[in-house]
Amino acid sequence: MELLKKLEAAREALGLEARTDCAVVSIGEQKLAHLRGAALVAEYSVSTSRAEPSCVENSLGTPTGLHRIADRIGGDQPSGMVFKARKPLGITCWEMPEEQRTDNLITSRILRLTGLQEGHNRGGDRDTYGRYVYIHGTNQEAKLGTPNSHGCVLLGNVEMIRLYATLPEGAYVWIEDDRSSPASTASAVADAASVACEPGGKSA
Repeated sequence: MELLKKLEAAREALGLEARTDCAVVSIGEQKLAHLRGAALVAEYSVSTSRAEPSCVENSLGTPTGLHRIADRIGGDQPSGMVFKARKPLGITCWEMPEEQRTDNLITSRILRLTGLQEGHNRGGDRDTYGRYVYIHGTNQEAKLGTPNSHGCVLLGNVEMIRLYATLPEGAYVWIEDDRSSPASTASAVADAASVACEPGGKSA
């Protein structure tokens, strides 16, 4: 409930229109919850950054605060397709040479984020869009549930395809560094019926 309240408070403070779909990411729980209105659509295990969460350029940290899905990339590609500079390479992560599979690859789908809070995650050297921060699939699915990215939010390939299909462009995404908080995303979304989401990187 707390993460949903924070998303709504930030949206209202910025005077942004309400949208049907939103997502909240708990860095502490390494979870992403997708909500539609008052209903939980799905919850996914994720990996956020190995580095400390940060909105600063070149920090390799996952940015926090209110974002919006700005671009959707790869909807016509097969599961596991590898992307570089947002372009499909024509090969899946499972087809790549073994020595290249040790890299944390961008796979399956990309949801590119843009920050909405000027001076925090938007503008200057704190610009999420300019840092190429995405929600995307990963070839390192065994590490999901633990910090493992260079700033992006990573999902399993099947899960990423499902999220891409159900979370539209323009949906709000709240990312929270709640590592010191006992409240989890799971407990937050369990109370979603009473707190509705308002109707209406270069690196992996």
